[in-house]
Amino acid sequence: MPITSYFKIPSLSYRIFKVWLRNKDVFVSTIKVNLLPPLLSPLLYLFALGLGLGTYIDNMEGVEYIKFIAPAMISVSMMYASFFECTFGSYVRMYYQKTFDAIIATPLTIEEVITGELLWGATRSAIDATLVVVIVSIMGLVEYPHSLLIIPFSFIAGFLFACLGMCFTAITPNINSLTYPSILFITPMFLFSGTFFPLSLLPQLLQYLAYALLPLTHIVRIIRSLTLGSPDIFMLGNFVWIIVASMILFVLSVNLMKRKLIV
Repeated sequence: MPITSYFKIPSLSYRIFKVWLRNKDVFVSTIKVNLLPPLLSPLLYLFALGLGLGTYIDNMEGVEYIKFIAPAMISVSMMYASFFECTFGSYVRMYYQKTFDAIIATPLTIEEVITGELLWGATRSAIDATLVVVIVSIMGLVEYPHSLLIIPFSFIAGFLFACLGMCFTAITPNINSLTYPSILFITPMFLFSGTFFPLSLLPQLLQYLAYALLPLTHIVRIIRSLTLGSPDIFMLGNFVWIIVASMILFVLSVNLMKRKLIV
């Protein structure tokens, strides 16, 4: 298969929203189970690290430690929600529930099904991020009105991680193998993207690699600027990186999944 075929622009229609609606309906039917983990996980980190470990840290880059990690918790919720929705979630729908087969039997194309999945992954990111924003707002850890921009941005960030997750789903031979990108890629991002300590503490080479290869680095940078009420011009560079990476990964993920499902 020529490499150019992996970057063929998908042909889409309004029908992609039918897939989104189907996933939304399933989510709503099990909403109690779906909303609890996004609420508990950031709370545990904020209490354990922010109110626990944070008592031994005067400040981090001029702010309280709990205010330093609060935007990281918002960013991580975006990453987890969209990435795992389009890896384990999509894999289950594709192979075990045979949902993809059923949808493709209708006028929808494979490209539209995958794009609908990606949009739903981005939506899950926005839902979970909104929940965490509410939590940190109640705790007084964010500044307004800048933090209101986090909600629309969470959809964009979620789309990036959804596309990334779908790429792994497309090349993974079985569901158990999805633990490899989770451990070898998502976990390092969770730890080394400026989440719990500034990137400036890392060696220069690792800083460059974080900005070049780890999407969460750019997302944390933007979210932290918004929650602290101090947006700057450098956020534009982070945003451009996210948009360009999303476009590339979107086209790649759709074509990889198309090849997997057809073969």
